[in-house]
This record gives sequence, C-alpha cells and structure tokens, in this order.
Amino acid sequence: MSGSSTTALNAARRTAELQELGDGAPLDLLVIGGGITGAGIALDAATRGLSVALVEKHDLAFGTSRWSSKLVHGGLRYLASGNVGIARRSALERGILMTRNAPHLVHAMPQLVPLLPEMNRASRALVRFGFAAGDGLRALARTPASVLPRSRRIDAAAAIALAPTVRRDGLDGALLAYDGQLIDDARLVTAVARTAAQHGARILTRVEARAASGTSVTLADTLTGETLEVSARAVVNATGVWAGQVDASLRLRPSRGTHLVFDAAVFGNPTAALTIPIPGEINRFVFAMPEQLGRVYLGLTDEDAPGAIPNVPEPTAQEVQFLLDTVNTALATSLRPDDVVGSYAGLRPLIDTGAGRTADVSREHAVTESPNGVLSVIGGKLTEYRYMAEDVVDRAVALRGLAAGACRTRDLPLIGAPSNPGAVHSVSGDLPESLVARYGAEAPEVIAGASCSRPTEPVAEGIDVTRAEFEYAVTHEGASSVDDILDRRTRIGLVAADRERALPAAEEMLALSR
Repeated sequence: MSGSSTTALNAARRTAELQELGDGAPLDLLVIGGGITGAGIALDAATRGLSVALVEKHDLAFGTSRWSSKLVHGGLRYLASGNVGIARRSALERGILMTRNAPHLVHAMPQLVPLLPEMNRASRALVRFGFAAGDGLRALARTPASVLPRSRRIDAAAAIALAPTVRRDGLDGALLAYDGQLIDDARLVTAVARTAAQHGARILTRVEARAASGTSVTLADTLTGETLEVSARAVVNATGVWAGQVDASLRLRPSRGTHLVFDAAVFGNPTAALTIPIPGEINRFVFAMPEQLGRVYLGLTDEDAPGAIPNVPEPTAQEVQFLLDTVNTALATSLRPDDVVGSYAGLRPLIDTGAGRTADVSREHAVTESPNGVLSVIGGKLTEYRYMAEDVVDRAVALRGLAAGACRTRDLPLIGAPSNPGAVHSVSGDLPESLVARYGAEAPEVIAGASCSRPTEPVAEGIDVTRAEFEYAVTHEGASSVDDILDRRTRIGLVAADRERALPAAEEMLALSR
C-alpha cells in the first residue's frame, strides 16, 4: 500500500472505521475535537502504539485552528512580558516544525518595523533589544540561521523594496527580523490528522460527541443520525473554546482575534510583513502579512468575547477600524474600508484567570480531569500544539495505566515533508509553485492521481489552485462539502467573489467522488 493510500481520509474510510467502532473495536484513547490540538494528540498517541480515534462534530480545523495569523511564533512577545518558559518552548517548537516536522509548510517570514519619526529612541531601542533576544531564542533552540536568518537594520531603500507602500517621509530605514510563517494553519491541521491516520488513528469528521465520561462516549453520525456507544480507556476533550460544553466545570475566557483580507496589490505586493507597533503598547504589533492566493492579511486584535460561542465568529466594526487606523500610521497612502475584500475572526480558548485584559492573559495550557474522568486540555497556542499533545498523552498514560512507548513526535516528519515515508522524492520543477507550497513532497501525486478532466487547470481564472487539488481534498483530505473545500482545504472562501467563481469546480469534484 502506498504512503498516500494509508493516509487518505475519504467517505469510504470513514464508513469502515465507524463500523469498526460500532462493532466494539478496542480503544485506548478517544479524542474529541479536530483542531490542531486534537489532531496533535491523536498523532502523538498513535505513534506511541496506542489505539486511537478522533471525532469532530464538523470538519478538521473548523474552529479556532483556521482563524490564526498563520504564524509559528518564536515567543518573543512572551519574553518581553517576562514569561521565559513559554518563550523558550515556543522557539523550540518553531524550530522543530521548520526543520523536522513540517519544513514544507513553515518558512521564514521577514518582519519589517519601519523607523518612522513617531517612533522615539526608547521605542527603537526596545524593538532592537527584542529582536536581539529573538536571535538568542533562535540560537537556544538550535534553529540554523540558514532556516531563520538573524535580525538586522536595513536602509530606507531596502525597506521600500520589501514593503513598497511604507511611508517615505521621515523613513530612517527599518529593523528586520524573521519568524515562522505557515502556508496555512488549516493545512497544518490536515497534515497532522493524515499523519495520525498513517500511523493507524481513526480520524472521523461529522461525528458528534453527545455525552462523555472518562471511559465512554455517545457518538452521533451527523450525516445519518445514527448513534453508537464507544468505550475507551481514556477520553480527551480537545474542543478548544467549546471545552465547557463537554466539561461544565471548566472556566474559559474566549478572546477574539480579527484579521482583514486585502489584495496584495494595494500593499504593492510586499515580500515582508509590515510590523507596526500599537501606540501605547510595549509588546504588541499589527502585522500586514503577504499570504497565498495574492492576499495580504492584516491583524490582529485581542478583545474579550463573552457569551455564547458562535461556530463562525464575526469581526466588529470597531476592530476593523482599529486595524485600519493602526496600519495607516505606517503607509504612504491610507487604506479605506472598501479596500477590504474579506475578513475573519477566531476565538482564543484562554483560561479564565479573572480580571484584566485578554491581551495580558497567559497563553499557557492546562490539562485537567473532570469529576467523571474526562481529561481536558485548555489554553495554549498553535505553535506549541506538539508539546501540548505530548503533555496530554503523558497524563493519560500515567492516569490510566496505558501501555505506550515514548513520545516520537519531536522528530516525526508530517505528510508532505520530504522525509515522510510516503513522500515522492522527485518534485518536478514543472509543477506550479503554489501547489508545491501547499503539498510539499505530495504535490506530484496530487496531479498524477487525479481522475478529473483538466487537472492542472485553475479552478477559476486568476486563482492559483488547480482542479486536482479540489479532487484531492475529497479523495485524500476528508472534505465532504463545498465549505470544506473552499473554506478549509483552500482559503478561496475568504473572498466572496472568488468563492462564487470557484463553487462550480468544488461541486463538480464532490459529484465525481460519489
């Protein structure tokens, strides 16, 4: 069996694995939640030799895991606030992702802080010190400078070349540093989940956990309405901001982070993230980041989000204006609301520590046990998903006496990484650059395995996603609806006009698979 076929998530595999669970297949660990944390736990457990199933009510990366800044942060912000532990871990985890786990999905992103007249000498010194500390974290994590270059100062001409719409008047060059950037956060979740499947985990979307205890869960297939009781030696709640719906004893304080989407042309097609200090803040910035599909994402906010948890959070008008006002302080020509072609917001699952701003709430995670035995993981951040998963599985092994090997994920290449056993090692230069950026060593197989007509053609004019990628989303990545294809396996859906143009191709590929 090829590496691809052992990792393929599709309707046939889902049906067979649900049947196995219904027939009483033994489980060491059942994970509730298909975001980056749940997928990471499933991968960690499966690679230790445990029998694992992951269930997700909606789709992979349906919640917070698709609404991030697409950054793998090195922890500089946490160092500035005195949290050395999380800063060091973030740098270590970033290095692991960039050099071992997912070098095809995470690359160095230049971050440019323009030195404008409003930035006084003390502020400049603080940023320089921070960037130097970031270099120290990179060195501590043993991430080579060839992977993540050192910070430096550049002149005004170099700054303009990297960020063409930066203000010219009074520009005294810029400070330039580097951090990790994901091609896409939802693609990372999909890669982690498929790698878990490669190691034997059952990855089941559209399966809702309606009741859970420490040893059993009532599951409902949301496509058929059928229910089944599943027993497991350990049950883990990794549902993020919805964790309190599984364990009512948990106290979370969701924080909303909003991003705006622009055509890259309005920023002059930058190659660096324009990084603008937020006035009055010590360690917070707004980022205008070049992204795939010819876009720039501008973010991000950090606002309390009390009340009911929506499936799809919405930015507020105040957040939109805050982001525009902040970025305009550093631009030669001001952006207006009608320049915004899309937007998104996500909710951070922060631990409720009481009063104060959400921006100041710790990003540490916690593993708790409910009175009925369910283990829950709350808090944390995307960069540390692997570390969090290791911690959760260690706790489950210790508390439930599971027979498991040592954690293997530190050196484990994900699907698409060149050293993954299922990799196709000869990636042709004839393949679209955007395809390789999204699929890495899998890119040749995406095209070669396609059965649709015109597989290398774009799904719509001007969108650099091939028809074969839509088909692959259905046959190998568990997509079962047009929303899965357009909003999570790709990011076409962020711009409504693009979504409408690509919709017929998505519908065609779903029909082809039936």
